[in-house]
Amino acid sequence: MAACVLDASAILAVVFVEPGSDVVAEALRTDAATSAVNAAEVAACLHEDGWVESEVALALDELRVEVLPFDLRCALQSGRYRPATRRQGLGLGDRACLATARLQDVPALTADRAWSRLDLDVEIVCIR
Repeated sequence: MAACVLDASAILAVVFVEPGSDVVAEALRTDAATSAVNAAEVAACLHEDGWVESEVALALDELRVEVLPFDLRCALQSGRYRPATRRQGLGLGDRACLATARLQDVPALTADRAWSRLDLDVEIVCIR
């Protein structure tokens, strides 16, 4: 079982060696997971940055992050978070991470400081 769930911003912090990457690297050593939605966001960002499919797949594989399915339970939980997250501008990927963390009963790690203003039933750890 995962010890935490990573948002796309947390994964990208490690890939691009940004501030907070040390926090995420430690989480990866303790068995981190991510939602399939967040893995798709990471892939999209890397492709947009010019990476080819094999590089994207290798990067995700080398991180050894477990990719959890975005199933109906996650979808419903994500939908429940919409009213509480709308003002902070959180999108589907953000809510997918939060929902996955909630259902796994583990903290969600993100680089997005707007999450710190949320009052939800999930622990949020801002990596920066």
